[in-house]
Amino acid sequence: MAEIKDPENTVILETTKGKVVIQLLPQVAPEHVARIKELAREKAYDGVVFHRVIQDFMAQTGDVEFGKKGSETFNPGRAGMGGSSKPDLKAEFSATTHTRGTCSMARSQNPNSANSQFFICFTDAPWLNKQYSVWGQVIEGMDNVDKIKRGEPVSDPDSIVSMRVAADV
Repeated sequence: MAEIKDPENTVILETTKGKVVIQLLPQVAPEHVARIKELAREKAYDGVVFHRVIQDFMAQTGDVEFGKKGSETFNPGRAGMGGSSKPDLKAEFSATTHTRGTCSMARSQNPNSANSQFFICFTDAPWLNKQYSVWGQVIEGMDNVDKIKRGEPVSDPDSIVSMRVAADV
C-alpha cells in the first residue's frame, strides 16, 4: 500500500474494480478539495456509478443525484446530468497538468459549474490544462482505474463502493 503522508488530504476510493488512493491537492484547489472531503464524509459518493468512461481519456463519476445506485433519484439514463444539493464551485484553474492519474472536476460549459462530478485521467490530457480544476492525484490503484468498464453511457457500469477521507478510517 502507498504510504499515506497526510491522511486528512488523502481519500480512499473502493470501487467495484478495487482500491484507489488519491492524494488531495488543497494547495492547488482548496474549495474543490473541501467539497470532495465534505461529500466523502457524508458518504454521498457511495454507490455512484462511473457513467462516462472513454478509452485512452478518462473515467467520470460523482453524480450523486442521478448516478447513485439504490437512491430514490437513481436514473441510469440521466446519470451525468446531476450534482449535489450544494452550490456550484468557482473555478480554481491552475498550472497543475492533466497527466495519468490526475483527478479533476467535471463541469458544463460554464467554468464555475463544478459541483460533485469528477474524472480520473487514464492518460495525459494536456488540452484540459487550465480549463478544469485539478484537485487530486492517484498514488495507488491506477491498475484498478484501468479496469473500469468503458462506455458513453456505460451499460452495467462499475461504481464507487465507498469513498472515505483516510483520516476517518
